[in-house]
Amino acid sequence: MEKINLKLMENNITKKDLNSVVDFLNDGVPILTQSTKVREFEEKWSNWLGVKYSVFVNSGSSANILTMSLLKEILGSGEIIIPPLAWVSDVVSVIKAGFRPVFADINMKNLALDTDEVLKKININTKAVFLTHILGFNGLTTKLLTELKERKIILIEDVCESYGATFNGVKLGTFGLISNFSFYYAHHLSTIEGGMISTNDYNVFQMARVFRSHGMVREASDDNFKNDYIERYRDLYADFIFAYPSSNYRNTEINAVIGLSQIERIDDNNKKRIKNFKIFLNNLDNKKYYTDFDIEGSCNYAFVLILKKPDMDFCNKVMLALKNANVEFRRGTSGGGNQLRQPYLKNIIPNDYYKIFTITEYIHFFGFYIGNYPDLEENKILKLCNLLNNI
Repeated sequence: MEKINLKLMENNITKKDLNSVVDFLNDGVPILTQSTKVREFEEKWSNWLGVKYSVFVNSGSSANILTMSLLKEILGSGEIIIPPLAWVSDVVSVIKAGFRPVFADINMKNLALDTDEVLKKININTKAVFLTHILGFNGLTTKLLTELKERKIILIEDVCESYGATFNGVKLGTFGLISNFSFYYAHHLSTIEGGMISTNDYNVFQMARVFRSHGMVREASDDNFKNDYIERYRDLYADFIFAYPSSNYRNTEINAVIGLSQIERIDDNNKKRIKNFKIFLNNLDNKKYYTDFDIEGSCNYAFVLILKKPDMDFCNKVMLALKNANVEFRRGTSGGGNQLRQPYLKNIIPNDYYKIFTITEYIHFFGFYIGNYPDLEENKILKLCNLLNNI
């Protein structure tokens, strides 16, 4: 069998990125921990995304955790609606903040929360809907946004896998009260490790800055915010007032320098990803594989492969063929499939609860993703489709 040699990601940190770090390090004796470059990257990211404020943290998972933690401070106890198909930190952040996770199934067309399923789960205890935009697809609908606004339910967007994707021509991550992003190595933009919290809410922005650094009030950029605490806690030294129970989620100047380099080409790279994904879908056998995705506004950093029928023998043949051709893949798509099957939830949800989420269950066993990156050659995509079509 011919080796296709297709990795999940290649060349995401370029020589240009590394040279920008070298230049930064050679410029005197720079501060390496969070400082001016972090602020510059936050501002540039906010401008690119189209929001007022952003806070750079050390991972997308940390962005999830801080978002849910500050939401708990604002809203108090209650329920958060989340999908069972997501990254582990989406679910864990809800639990760690003290919210009750309420799960709603996804839809096949974009692998995100199904709007009707979400609306069924809303009740007087619902504080927010934590929607994950999976693998570059848009998960929003007009109906969902309208209903949440009317019911005064907060929307939180996890855009870790989908930045650059849009809904009605507007970038994802600008619709919710807060949006989270990941800059992990395999994502649309990489700072090696890193994440971002973005918002248009000034109070959320100040809280996120404080939460990022041990909950220290001095990290707020608003003097009124700081002075309020100083006046109320005169027995404490002003530089060491800890407003919230938090820890250190800061990032470094070096990571920010890489981010500043990468953001210059993110739009061009995203165009290549979009083109690649269309080539993949257009050449895939739609009798064997599901291709009826809603790709309006999508920006996929992976090829999503879902079997048309629940055939485990065929599924095993697909996995074997991919392995033999040196094509890296992940079964279950985002986060390894149905999170409700994971051992960390064993004492939190009922036994066999995962079975009622039929679409997520289908993706768990018969869904995959394969790498899609800007430098991927078209002939490799065509070879991949030919390989899959001939199984």
